[in-house]
Amino acid sequence: MTTKSPLVFSILTECGTSKARVSRMILPHGPVDLPVFMPVGTQGTLKGMLPEQLEELGLQIMLANTYHLGTKPGTEILQKAGGLHKFMNWNGCLLTDSGGFQMVSLLKLAEITEDGVRFQSLNDQKAEVMLTPEHSIEIQNAIGADIIMQLDDVVKTTNPDKERIEESVYRTTRWLDRCLKAHQNPDTQNIFPIVQGTLYEDLREKSAKDHIERDVRGFAIGGLSGGESKDDFWKMVHLSTNILPKNKPRYLMGVGFAEDLVVCCALGVDMFDCVFPTRTARFGCALTRKGQLNLKKEQFKKDFRPIDENCPCNTCKNYTRAYLSGIVTVLPVACHLLTEHNIVFQMNLMKDIRQSITKGKFPDFVRDFMLQVYPTKNYPSWIIDSLSAVNIKLK
Repeated sequence: MTTKSPLVFSILTECGTSKARVSRMILPHGPVDLPVFMPVGTQGTLKGMLPEQLEELGLQIMLANTYHLGTKPGTEILQKAGGLHKFMNWNGCLLTDSGGFQMVSLLKLAEITEDGVRFQSLNDQKAEVMLTPEHSIEIQNAIGADIIMQLDDVVKTTNPDKERIEESVYRTTRWLDRCLKAHQNPDTQNIFPIVQGTLYEDLREKSAKDHIERDVRGFAIGGLSGGESKDDFWKMVHLSTNILPKNKPRYLMGVGFAEDLVVCCALGVDMFDCVFPTRTARFGCALTRKGQLNLKKEQFKKDFRPIDENCPCNTCKNYTRAYLSGIVTVLPVACHLLTEHNIVFQMNLMKDIRQSITKGKFPDFVRDFMLQVYPTKNYPSWIIDSLSAVNIKLK
C-alpha cells in the first residue's frame, strides 16, 4: 500500500514566451493554485482579519512564523491544541518559515554557530533561546503546517564578505540534512530547502545543485529582498529558476510588491510571501494597479470614490476614500477594511496572472500592467532587462 504524497504538483499551462507557468499544488489541507501570493500571519493571526473571513475571500494558503510561535505560545500548548490549524481555526493550508530570517532581522540578538542560532528571548531579555535545525523542525512539527522550511544560515545581501557567505551556503546544506533527519511527520508535512548565496552566482549555483540532490518536494529561493539593487535581485532569481527542477514548486521568499510579482512570475517563480500588503494597510496605504494610495493625505478627505472602482472587495463596495481617510491609523476598523482590500488586491493580481498564462496572453498582460504603473513608459531599467531576459519586450 503506497502512502499518499503530502504534496502533489502538476503544471497545467506554460507560457510560450517566458518561464511563467500555471500549476496546482495539492497539500494535506487542500489545493493551492499557482502562482500564489501568501499573506503573513506571524503569530497565527493575520492582523485585522479573522480566519473565516480569509476563507470567504478564497485564500488558500498563509504563513506563520516559527520563531514567534515557538516562543509564545510554545510547542507544548500547540501540541495540546492539536496543531496551529485547530488552535487558530484555519482550515486552509499553512506554510511556516524556519526562524532563520530572524538572524537578519534580529541580528543584534543573535549569535550564529554550527550548532544553531542563540537569541535573546523576545519575552524575557534576560533569557536566551537556542534555535538549532532540530529545534526548528520540532516547533514546526508541533505547528503542523503543510509546508515547513529548513533552518538556514541567512546573511544580508549587502554583506561584502564572500568567505562568510560561502560558509553560510555550506552550513545551510548541512543544516538541511539535520532538518531532514529530525523531521517527524514526512507523510503530512513537506520540508523545502532554501537556496542561499546572496549575490554570488557561483555560490547560488552550488547551493541550488546541492539541494536538488536531496529528496524534497519543492524549493525556496532565500536571501534576497534584503537591500540589494533590483538589478542584482532579478538576476539571482533568474539564475535560481534556471537551475531548480521544473517539476517542483519554486518559492521566492519575502517578495510582495506588485511589479516584483509580475516580473518574478515571468522568471518562473510559483510562490511568494511578504508582510508588505498587510503592514502597509495598517499605515493607511491601499494598493491599486496604478500604485499605492496613502489615504492619510489631504487630497482624499473629499474623495467620494472607492479605493478602486474595479475591485470586488467589501471595502471598495461599501466605503469611500473620504470615509477611510478619516479613520486610517486611528480606528482599529480601518486596519480591517484596508487589510481586506490589500489582500484581495494581491489575490486578484495573481488570479489575473494565472488566467493570462492559461489564455496564452501573459506577455500582453505584463505590458498592460506595466503601462498602468508607468503610464509615460519610463520603465526602470531592471524591469526592461529582466523581462527581456525571458523574451518579453516592453518598448
